[in-house]
Amino acid sequence: MKTDAFALRHIGPRETDLQHMLKTIGVDSIEQLVYETLPDDIRLKAPLNLDPAMTEFEFANHIRELGKKNKTYKSYIGLGYHPTIVPAPIQRNIFENPGWYTAYTPYQAEIAQGRLEAILNFQTTVIELTGMEIANASLLDEGTAAAEAMALLFDVRTRDQKKNNTHKFFVSEEILPQTLSVLQTRSTPIGIELVVGNHETFDFSNEFFGAILQYPGKYGQVNDYSAFVAKAKENEIKVAFAADILSLATLTSPGEMGAAVVVGTTQRFGVPMGYGGPHAAYFATKDEYKRSMPGRIIGVSVDVNGNRALRMALGTREQHIKREKATSNICTAQVLLAVMAGMYAVYHGPEGLKYIANKVHASAVTTAEALNKIGVSQVNSAYFDTILVKADAQKVKAAAEKNKVNFFYPDADTISISLNETTSIADINQIVAIFAEALGKETVSVSELSEASQLPASLERTSSFLTHDVFNNHHSESQLMRYIKKLERKDLSLNHSMISLGSCTMKLNAASEMLPLSMPNWNSIHPFAPVDQVEGYLIMLKRLEQQLNVITGFAGTTLQPNSGAQGEYAGLMAIRAYHMSRNEGHRNVCLIPSSAHGTNPASAAMAGMKIIVTKTTPEGNIDVEDLREKAIEHKDDLSCLMVTYPSTHGVFESSIIEITKLIHDNGGLVYMDGANMNAQVGLTNPATIGADVCHLNLHKTFAIPHGGGGPGVGPICVNEKLVPFLPTNPILKVGGEQAITAISSAPYGSALVCLISYGYITMMGAEGLKSATEHAILNANYMKSRFEGHYPILYTGECGRAAHEMILDCRAFKENGIEVGDIAKRLMDYGFHAPTVSFPVAGTLMIEPTESEDLAELDRFCDALISIRKEIEAATADDKNNVLKNAPHTLAMLTTDNWDFPYTREKAAYPLDYIAENKFWPSVRRVDDAYGDRNLVCSCAPIEAYMES
Repeated sequence: MKTDAFALRHIGPRETDLQHMLKTIGVDSIEQLVYETLPDDIRLKAPLNLDPAMTEFEFANHIRELGKKNKTYKSYIGLGYHPTIVPAPIQRNIFENPGWYTAYTPYQAEIAQGRLEAILNFQTTVIELTGMEIANASLLDEGTAAAEAMALLFDVRTRDQKKNNTHKFFVSEEILPQTLSVLQTRSTPIGIELVVGNHETFDFSNEFFGAILQYPGKYGQVNDYSAFVAKAKENEIKVAFAADILSLATLTSPGEMGAAVVVGTTQRFGVPMGYGGPHAAYFATKDEYKRSMPGRIIGVSVDVNGNRALRMALGTREQHIKREKATSNICTAQVLLAVMAGMYAVYHGPEGLKYIANKVHASAVTTAEALNKIGVSQVNSAYFDTILVKADAQKVKAAAEKNKVNFFYPDADTISISLNETTSIADINQIVAIFAEALGKETVSVSELSEASQLPASLERTSSFLTHDVFNNHHSESQLMRYIKKLERKDLSLNHSMISLGSCTMKLNAASEMLPLSMPNWNSIHPFAPVDQVEGYLIMLKRLEQQLNVITGFAGTTLQPNSGAQGEYAGLMAIRAYHMSRNEGHRNVCLIPSSAHGTNPASAAMAGMKIIVTKTTPEGNIDVEDLREKAIEHKDDLSCLMVTYPSTHGVFESSIIEITKLIHDNGGLVYMDGANMNAQVGLTNPATIGADVCHLNLHKTFAIPHGGGGPGVGPICVNEKLVPFLPTNPILKVGGEQAITAISSAPYGSALVCLISYGYITMMGAEGLKSATEHAILNANYMKSRFEGHYPILYTGECGRAAHEMILDCRAFKENGIEVGDIAKRLMDYGFHAPTVSFPVAGTLMIEPTESEDLAELDRFCDALISIRKEIEAATADDKNNVLKNAPHTLAMLTTDNWDFPYTREKAAYPLDYIAENKFWPSVRRVDDAYGDRNLVCSCAPIEAYMES
């Protein structure tokens, strides 16, 4: 037993378990099982060409040494990214706690009440600081949130504006440069024309449907936009604000000025810069626009007893039901980071946030006053945290970098300096001394912060915010620690039991992969730091790109997309750019199988493509003849096919090479959705099956945690013909020679968490990665064998095998009065999160065990579902008072004096012996979704305020 082999720790089944598992399946070896699962013509002929696997100890030393190549200079660059103080109890109890970072998206509300409350706190923070009516559970970053705002305003145009094809969108020249680049990317395919200009000279013509303003501006100028918004409103132009959330503790909120949408980032609320991410963006708007909102919204409802219960109320699912009519393809959020930012607001409270904001402003004023004394003039007429000064940028840059300090340099005689909550008096004196040295002046010394204000009196905030108890009762560490723990206990995460979600791949997120995220020389780097200061990052990111190239068989990778849906979009935009480069921009038809995830058609719509849906066979495979017919019919305009492999039904389709050749023969390219890549690694790859581009979910196949619904990373890997079109960034040039504009704000997207996937691949090595794939297939087929005879398996391959996941058909149980949702809720009583419910087929459960689960855990889960099957048999359509319909059962139910159920307490709470050893109690009974739909509440007001009369 090689105890220092990481793969041994990552992969669940032990060597001694294999014979039992193989016998249960009915094969002699894993090799035979793989042979019967994958078509032979797509098998790789050689092992992956990766470096030998490191041990965990070797990787720890390696990543520390690599981190030393990063230079952690003082950062005053700004542009939406700031050094921040991560409160120690939040770092220890959330950021570094698997109870928080291994949880899944809260679709099963009864076992996610803690996370839902934490996100509700985040939404409340956003709503109250922005002065808006509704906010979502976070978005990916500020640039993409601004693009979502633009799309929303386009969608909610007046009837006359739609009739007249009003399609111009005004963008203030004060906007952050990376935001402008993302807006450029997202506007063109959907027919929006951007007009960039000065808000003071904007003519408010009826050709515009919307506008976006930066508040404060990119170099710090604070403008009173009240008159602009009022004039825009008169002309039916709706205005979005991109606002610094910390500044809103002292500045009049955009909502009070009449904003229609407010977006931004909450990075400076206690989240490390991490070389660009992940950070939780925010999105707030008016209640009237909620049906067009992107992302997820957490709402307040009640359970069947009328007790307050939280749930996911609106957003993602609704958008994806629209498919090609969707106005957003967002499939995720940045929940873990939103939880941290919301908890930062809880810990500091309204007075603490005001104190921090005032201190930051005072630091900026003090710096400006001191610089003025040595002859360096500050040009912003009003500012919050960023001053713009005039001096010889080249001389200042040389002196600053010698002193390990970074400013931003817009031009040869202008320097932008953004102060932050970490700035001390000593830091201010260092800044002044740098300028004095550069200009040959005598420095001046500062001993205290200035009390002067450089905020316009008309914009000083007078409205209150965060008055709810939760923001005023947890300001000591003991209080906060206990509050976080109270919420954690309400959530079922991977540290309690397996989460067998099909298509979502909830595998182990190993501690050795996670530890580097807390290292300052990795997490404190600004994304626009000079490249000679980020050598460690560039080496790591380049190696990860090369590893992914080897794994996919492709020639190039971009890590910029910060979610799977963004990866889909990036891949389609690269295909679009390729066709345009060949003077075939008319190729806009995208073929998508009817079984595809809702993000596929949504992404294609956002990329400006015409979507043609192709049929699937009764066996769940692509109908090749229907595909052939449509590919030939549209051959003159065919852009691409979007295909998931293995299929969404958990099968390796044997016709895949025929399918990809068919598309190529008719002038199109093939986009492979990488959702199920964990069934390919080391055995086959997208290049081998004939794809041209794929996205990868690093938060699935490559071990980044789901974090309760994010962070995600969705890089795309491409073949040689698409390499030139990989996306760039306006400040740090990355991507191909004919690069498309930015997909996300930061050059490398959520670079910090790329360390996790780099660690996973580096410690697994080629052999370990292949073994992981084989064991994912082994575990799935072992469970399939155990379920046979109890549950119908909906789809299998030609030899009767599943890939890495399977679908249990539960539709016939309606004869017993049991819906698939009842099974999901009953599983909570057995200590498990439900598999994927009713996707891709309504009335089914899609189960994916992953390679990380050991035999004992697989058996516990199988025993639970088999026990539930017996309970289903005992149920009747007329009897609504049974153990399935009443599930889940809470501790309050079990301990009440009255027990009005026709089964025992033991049957309700402890149906199998193993449960008593590690009982997980749902904190609420079944949530009333209909009540929540009728009474949409997405902030922290007490439930009594919303009770029906």
